Amino acid sequence: MNRAKTGITGFDELIGGGLIEGSTVLLSGCAGSGKTIFGLQFLFNGASNYAEPGVYVTLETRPKDLRLEAMQFGWDFEQLEKNKSLVIIDAASSKAGLPTSEKYALRRGFDIGSLAEEIYRAVDDVKARRLVFDCVSALGMRFDDPSDVRSELFRISALLRELRVTSLLISETVEPTSLSRAGVEQFVTQGLISMNLTETNGILKRDMLIWKMRQTSHSMKKHSFNIGKFGIAVESTKKSVKK
Repeated sequence: MNRAKTGITGFDELIGGGLIEGSTVLLSGCAGSGKTIFGLQFLFNGASNYAEPGVYVTLETRPKDLRLEAMQFGWDFEQLEKNKSLVIIDAASSKAGLPTSEKYALRRGFDIGSLAEEIYRAVDDVKARRLVFDCVSALGMRFDDPSDVRSELFRISALLRELRVTSLLISETVEPTSLSRAGVEQFVTQGLISMNLTETNGILKRDMLIWKMRQTSHSMKKHSFNIGKFGIAVESTKKSVKK
């Protein structure tokens, strides 16, 4: 299997060396658990270290704020965009009813069809190999029936497989025991990673658990991780990997 290395310290060894190329993985967790940082790090490392251009689809955070968040770790997204190694698709401004000056954006209201067209255009323009969709939970807020959410997610997942990009779909969780917002996201992806933020004795701690990762061995244990000046670093143990 060809692998798309995330370059995140301690993580790739938990899944056999990296994500399976062309797979779609759900990254779920509560607010503050580090999901967006994981996505930014995945794209930055791909574009900077592995010659794999990327696309970041943002439904809730405006691009200028994403660039600022990335820059705090020394990840210069603006330079990568100038080098045509990275694209940010602004779907957040349209959802909020705000104007945008971004090259890649939805400008006539939020629509899955229009978003798919913009994803096609961005992936083709930079020959993208990686994509982050942040976040699919925003789609669920448009539907009352979970089956409608699943249908839309299946369309997105099918599109990403057709484009042959290695993708992360980010999902918010509300309940501590839930694996996704709508309860269906994990069934249309090839992998599922939950990122958790818990309080113990007045101290917040982060950990992650790999629930599934098709076509590869993966760790079956929780792993603590930290977010430092260089991004996410996972505390890993090689003997915890499922064969």
